[in-house]
Amino acid sequence: MSKSTKSIHKFGGASIRNLETTKKVAQIIQNWEEPNPIIVVSAKGKTTNLLEKITESFYRKDDEKWELLEELREDHLQWVEDLLGSRTNACADEVNNLLVEVEWAIEGEPRGDYDFEYDQIVSIGELLSSTIISHYLRHLGYENQWVDIRDVIRTDNSYRRAVVDWEYTEKMCASYLNRNTPILTQGFIGCTSENFTTTLGREGSDYTAAILAYCTNAERVCIWKDVPGLMNADPAEFDDAVKLETVSFQEAIELAYFGAKVIHPKTIQPLKKKGIPLEVNSFIQPDQEGSRIENGDDYSPLVPSFILKHNQVLLSIQAPDYSFISEKMISAIFKELDRFGFRMNMMQNSAISFSVIIDNNDHKLEPLIETLKQNYKVLFNTGLKLVTIRHYDEPTAARWTKNSEVLLEQRTRQTLQILLKS
Repeated sequence: MSKSTKSIHKFGGASIRNLETTKKVAQIIQNWEEPNPIIVVSAKGKTTNLLEKITESFYRKDDEKWELLEELREDHLQWVEDLLGSRTNACADEVNNLLVEVEWAIEGEPRGDYDFEYDQIVSIGELLSSTIISHYLRHLGYENQWVDIRDVIRTDNSYRRAVVDWEYTEKMCASYLNRNTPILTQGFIGCTSENFTTTLGREGSDYTAAILAYCTNAERVCIWKDVPGLMNADPAEFDDAVKLETVSFQEAIELAYFGAKVIHPKTIQPLKKKGIPLEVNSFIQPDQEGSRIENGDDYSPLVPSFILKHNQVLLSIQAPDYSFISEKMISAIFKELDRFGFRMNMMQNSAISFSVIIDNNDHKLEPLIETLKQNYKVLFNTGLKLVTIRHYDEPTAARWTKNSEVLLEQRTRQTLQILLKS
């Protein structure tokens, strides 16, 4: 693996999910030859999911949130004990202080809308993990500076999908991310000008690494995963998934847009602007070459790539008088989708109907449908599966459509999308 003197490294939740993997990550970091990297970490394992459950319970106003909080506390304090040999140390104190912030957040009534409360609570996961990893690395003799990324990345107040203030963030990178020592910080989160925590979207730690790379003119970004590299399909869904050796920025953007799990959809754009290559490597086999995303054509080997999105919703929308679908009507529907925070995964229209496929969101789907019903006739199906195939061929397409109930199908020169009943 090539060495660089100016790199951003990101470790996801899977890489620090338990004692064994955490020690593996620390070994990788200690073996680096490069001086003073910036290290971005996600929340540990399933911590984000647990914090989401706490937020749900908070909104339901039941007591499950306290049981879940104790589960979170025990998991992280046990992690501290396993790594540092004790629960009575400065690291444990900092962990408890962070958990007190969760207690304060959930002990009263919800103060704002769900997305606001979500960001204040769920963001604690990254603060917990980065605090523990920073202390553990110092315990091993690897000096590092822990930085609260909320002091660096400024965003607007679009909670759960915050938009970066690039000019301000670039200035803060120059102030906080001095390269005289390795930096240990968090992915996924940012902060508004009013000092409220925001998040950048699920899997947003990749995006954080790209933001910091752009703002510091890094030579490369390296994302460490539990897979050999960027795969043509999710190995959890496909037994015959293969690694893509090289991928162009353009192709990576296409794959990310359609939902490839290894890359966050917004990660590639800032890297492409400055030509900063992105490496996807395995923390399980760190000595093996991974995948490299950079300027170029398509990807190698050129095989079909598969992206599956589960829990999809099909909305079919018509005017009450069955009039033709107009640009004005589509524009109005787009505005409502954006207002409720939905992203379209596929769309199609006929003479009198407009269909759109979106991810399900238990909190926002019903309000969206009720709002649309004020002006339109709305039909919907839930629990669907969207299959996207890049660089498809006819035999591949036939395997997915044969003996399946296809609700929608859409083809371009290089992409096939099929909406199926699960």
